Amino acid sequence: MDIAATFFYLFSVLAVASGAMVVVAKNPVHAVLFLILTFFNAAGLFILLGAEFLAMLLVIVYVGAVAVLFLFVVMMLDVDFAELRAGFIKNASVGAIVGAVVLVELAILFGFKGFEIGKAGKIAAAIPSQGSGLSNTEALGRLIYTDYVYFFQGAGLVLLVAMIGAIVLTLRHKEGVRRQSISAQVGRRPEETMEIIKVAPGATIIPSAEGQN
Repeated sequence: MDIAATFFYLFSVLAVASGAMVVVAKNPVHAVLFLILTFFNAAGLFILLGAEFLAMLLVIVYVGAVAVLFLFVVMMLDVDFAELRAGFIKNASVGAIVGAVVLVELAILFGFKGFEIGKAGKIAAAIPSQGSGLSNTEALGRLIYTDYVYFFQGAGLVLLVAMIGAIVLTLRHKEGVRRQSISAQVGRRPEETMEIIKVAPGATIIPSAEGQN
């Protein structure tokens, strides 16, 4: 067994084990940390495949942004995990049905006669040939923006819709909160902005209700 095969099995075992710990970990903070470990092992597998751009993208984007954001949200929000577990138990039957359907689909896929694992190498790869003089990043960019440009734009559109939906669902307008009104500020008159009060010696100034507003 050579060094590449040794690292492949090492990264694969660690990725599968850490991915399982993401699901079974009781502490959500520990689950996010195991998720970060899974991303690092997946990045190691990408490096073994010669796709260093995807490896760095996985570490920078998913570990540096998404997973850390998950960690901050879990640590900062006051989430009732007992209630979440109760909801999980209540919907366990639906999850079991969905899991069974996915398992049957995978079994049908691997049992199909036309399916061969070796055929994946015949698909247009993003790894440039030895004599092409292209880097992995340039070859991947050419592949995405030529052969798969419509799929790439469609994925970006789906992510945009998901982002807008998340903003709309989480946006809440609280009652009694003072907000800025640009039209009211621009349209106000000088007499509404300044109030001149003559104060007698020793008297006390009592602000009016309009001044408080």
